[in-house]
Amino acid sequence: MILSMMACDPKKDDPYRFDEMSYTPTETVFKVFAPENAKCFVVIDSDSIQMECTPTADDTLMTEGCIYKAVVQGDMKGKSYEFSVNGVKSPGVFAKAVTVNGQKGVVVDMRDTDPEGWANDRGPRPERYADWCVYEMHHRDFSIARSDAQHPGKFLALTEPWAIEHLKELGINAVHILPSYDFGSVDETKPDVPQYNWGYDPVNYNVPEGSYSTDANDPLCRIREFKQMVQALHKAGICVILDVVYNHTYDIDHSNFQRTYPDYYYRVGSNGSGCGNETASDKPMMRRFMLESVKHWISEYHIDGFRFDLMGCHDIETMNAIRQTVDSIDPHIFIYGEGWSAGQCALPNEQLAMKANIAQVPRVAAFSDEIRDALRGPFSDDTKGAFLAGIAGEEESLKAGIAGMVQHPQVDYTKVNYSDAPWAAEPTQMMSYVSCHDDMCLVDRLTASVNKSQVSNLKSQIIRLDLLAQTAVFTSQGVPFMLSGEELLRTKLGVHNSFESPDSINHLDWTNKERYPQVFDYYKNLIALRSHHPAFRLGSAELVRKHLSFLPVQDCLVAYRLKDVANDDWQDIIVILNANAKVVKVSVPEGDYTVVCRDGRIDEQGLGTASGPMVSVPAQSALIMHR
Repeated sequence: MILSMMACDPKKDDPYRFDEMSYTPTETVFKVFAPENAKCFVVIDSDSIQMECTPTADDTLMTEGCIYKAVVQGDMKGKSYEFSVNGVKSPGVFAKAVTVNGQKGVVVDMRDTDPEGWANDRGPRPERYADWCVYEMHHRDFSIARSDAQHPGKFLALTEPWAIEHLKELGINAVHILPSYDFGSVDETKPDVPQYNWGYDPVNYNVPEGSYSTDANDPLCRIREFKQMVQALHKAGICVILDVVYNHTYDIDHSNFQRTYPDYYYRVGSNGSGCGNETASDKPMMRRFMLESVKHWISEYHIDGFRFDLMGCHDIETMNAIRQTVDSIDPHIFIYGEGWSAGQCALPNEQLAMKANIAQVPRVAAFSDEIRDALRGPFSDDTKGAFLAGIAGEEESLKAGIAGMVQHPQVDYTKVNYSDAPWAAEPTQMMSYVSCHDDMCLVDRLTASVNKSQVSNLKSQIIRLDLLAQTAVFTSQGVPFMLSGEELLRTKLGVHNSFESPDSINHLDWTNKERYPQVFDYYKNLIALRSHHPAFRLGSAELVRKHLSFLPVQDCLVAYRLKDVANDDWQDIIVILNANAKVVKVSVPEGDYTVVCRDGRIDEQGLGTASGPMVSVPAQSALIMHR
């Protein structure tokens, strides 16, 4: 459900709302938050119009500074504008439309940007967070090398039949798009020059990025095409999750925050983001900015979820306020983030939305580096392997990830990497993954960390381990998350941090879909397996403890049982993950089983039978069977 604009954007004149530009055909209202006694003007063309501090009876938010306001008569549609605060110009912090490279704001009637049928667009948001299946993608990566793409590297690529068909065939129900707001590292005036960046360098947080549009010079084009992309995905039954980066700006001196109110929006001198600055979510007007920004993306662009970059930089109170605000619009909107920072923040860890504190932020999820690094090895060393490399010792960490990082009587958290206690109150607070845009993709990490001296066919081994890794991810009780292109055996040629690498490194190789059809088929069937059987997405810690039990661990082998989940489904499911380079025999409850996953193949109709009390599991692969 998406509420109407009236419900999401009430008309009452709240002076603290970040509606810096409010247009009607007869007048446009401009507002900016700035220091007390500042000289504030809105500059339209060559006209400078003085802004006055707006009095209010409610000063609960205003401990310092003032909202300055100007009402400009007449139809200002299409006019560019800037705010001038003590002689420093900017488009403000909440521009809805901008000129090329985001230099100035533009007065727009947002209804002029709606594609046909937009008023009836609705996101197909799952009823339960356990039912989400997330596919992380970068606009340029996904389509730039696709031979039949009409708009390679653009928002519109995701409206094209080939893109929609691939995503639907794969079976995911949500795309997480890397930062798609106006960012600073790509020059929009040079559309014919190949330029690349992930976009974690925010400039205008509430306007789509112009380089992903077909005409960055047209302020309406980027907005309309972003909406067309969302609309096409929604029609295909796919949700859209926006990657938001409120924890830092491209820099301080040139940021719109700093240009309108120096030092207010930052924790001055702190660098928890690792990017040279750290915003202050605990400041009342920064918190209000984040709340209004999230609401804007929901109401104007029909966004279905948010991924918070370095969520561990934000205070718990702000993240709870965001969750509550979103709930008032639609509680099915999904929120998750990185439960860490990139450096020491100015606030103590106890006040921050760190992974260890995620139980204090109900219905917000965090990425699990426990399951990620238990599978593939530590973030700090690309060459060091773990479970997938046949190195024993990570079994308990993998068990914790399979259980969704909740308390479970068979998980010994003293043996779990990074966490000595369960941090998720519910399994849907854990994002289960083994690779993402950041760090090596899965094929590259496996290639760098496996023992090549004992391998006769490296490619075959990499494929087996790749499929095994994702089986752990998609059969875990957390919310599954995958990097785009992993279903195509994606490689970035070993580059660890490809944030500004060229297309030759970052692009998806679509020819691999035909070259390695067994890989795509496995991913597709694995996602379908999870979707079809509720045992793999129980959704609550209580049900996990009731229905999931672990079989005895062996070195580089984890096995578990899901029993009596649904009367009309499989009654007894056994999942065995074997990372050993040899066949391993595993003791299971006696009985006859139908095998649905074995030796790199999945078929829910059956791949044969097996009988307890002992089964053989092929090397470096998963065995899933039921009765």
